[in-house]
Amino acid sequence: MKKIYPSLLLGLWILFVFSCDKNDAQTKTNSPKQNTKAAQNDSVKIDSTKQDTTKTKTPQVTFIELGSVNCIPCKAMQPIMKAVEEDYGDQIEIVFYDVRQDPAPARQYRIRLIPTQVFLDESGNEFFRHEGILPKENIDSLLIKQGLKIKTKTEPKKI
Repeated sequence: MKKIYPSLLLGLWILFVFSCDKNDAQTKTNSPKQNTKAAQNDSVKIDSTKQDTTKTKTPQVTFIELGSVNCIPCKAMQPIMKAVEEDYGDQIEIVFYDVRQDPAPARQYRIRLIPTQVFLDESGNEFFRHEGILPKENIDSLLIKQGLKIKTKTEPKKI
């Protein structure tokens, strides 16, 4: 009976190791293509196709999202980040790091879980951090306190 337990444990361990490798390989091959482009410091900018290349003004706030494209709460943050980018324009820079693809930003910002949002001022100093899903209303309140203004949205003309 004692000989069965070590071999059983060894078998389970081998099964675990091979299943982890298989899942990692599937994650790498099945991960969706992102509509992103590399920005400064090897960061990934959200929806960079709409970025104005003539922009020289530095943003007042940098909003860094540390997460993963395969994380469900991180996926929930994507439309929030897009809405923030639309509302604040060039006043804010939004950067997304997929820490499962590149763990260096996770170490740099010392995150404990994903998603984590880090907000930096113009000087690059962190002034706010949040773990988990951060509602847009809370982000708006935080950014308004930093002096950012929501762009006025033009309503379509009624005929």
